[in-house]
Amino acid sequence: MPYLLDTCAILFIAESTADLSPATLKLIDAAPAGEVFVSAISVAELACLQERGKVTLKQHWRAWWNALLKRTAWTCLPITAELLAEAYSLPPPIHRDPADRVLIATARLERLTLVTTDGKIRGYPHVATIS
Repeated sequence: MPYLLDTCAILFIAESTADLSPATLKLIDAAPAGEVFVSAISVAELACLQERGKVTLKQHWRAWWNALLKRTAWTCLPITAELLAEAYSLPPPIHRDPADRVLIATARLERLTLVTTDGKIRGYPHVATIS
């Protein structure tokens, strides 16, 4: 089963925090190469989080991101016009966070299970999630 990691899941896995369930962590660890994805929107979220002091990374977010992708071999999916059209055409009820819309739309278009602890996303009935 292929997975899309939301920004919080990326941080939880990379920083080895216990916010994701052990079962989910095992699934991600056991996923074959090419079946774990991240979204380019997470780059923007990480940059904002570090800039605002909401996360502390061991290095600048850009170097941290590049090292993470190299170490994990996760695939970063781009943000396209088709993806943004999907993000703003999602069936209701959907909340307004643009990054969450992009993540949900990515998971739907690419047929990925979204790994997230975000309650609003987990409660959205039109996307498969695990935490």
